[in-house]
Amino acid sequence: MTSTQSTDGARAHARAQAAAATPARPQTPSDVDPTAVVVAQRIPAGGYANVVLGRGTRVRLTDPSGTTCAHLFLLRAESPWERLNVADTVKVPWQAYLSTGHPLLSDQGRVLATVLADTSGHHDTLCGPTADGRRQLHLAAAKQGLEPRDVGPSIALFRGARVAPDGAIASTGNGKAGAALDLVIHLPVTLLVANAPHPLDDRPTGDLDLLAWPAGADRATNNDPEYRRAVDNTEAAWSAVQNTEVPA
Repeated sequence: MTSTQSTDGARAHARAQAAAATPARPQTPSDVDPTAVVVAQRIPAGGYANVVLGRGTRVRLTDPSGTTCAHLFLLRAESPWERLNVADTVKVPWQAYLSTGHPLLSDQGRVLATVLADTSGHHDTLCGPTADGRRQLHLAAAKQGLEPRDVGPSIALFRGARVAPDGAIASTGNGKAGAALDLVIHLPVTLLVANAPHPLDDRPTGDLDLLAWPAGADRATNNDPEYRRAVDNTEAAWSAVQNTEVPA
């Protein structure tokens, strides 16, 4: 064991501790330029992440082992009182089950993000997080200066739920190992995610991978009139921000 009785020994000990505490990074997939990646985090079971992402960022959340559950919440970065509204995210597109082209809507009728790709199909917009998941989201929010009241209902990715004909909600578990969901960000957001079991499926979770890089020309394709209206609202808000002149 390194002695900490001298400055050199204390420094060596501190650096060894830092190296041991460095979290693992996910591997960059073959379809992503590793030099373009701006966020790469592996979130262990019971962990959380908080990142601020710019407009035009592509985000990939991956379930490497087919066992994770990602509780996701978004807030507009520069205006955190505007945040993900799960009820509108279900109501406006007339669809409770996330899939490619599905918008994640704010409480102001704007698109914070859109699902670009999904190889899982096991997600849930109905149940919200467990107590542990909520606590982790609150801890993630605190790292961004936010309070518990700033965090509303979240979306669960990779552990799904479906509504039966009698109205009961049943778990559909996880999809295949390596399944991923990609989002494109429409407005600057603070992304909070917690890796915790689902309320209907309390199995321990596995690692969760988070990658982000510039989306470039990658854009969502959804011609539903409700979606186009929300996009128009979003673009008008973004244009107003960009064209606002700050007095000298």
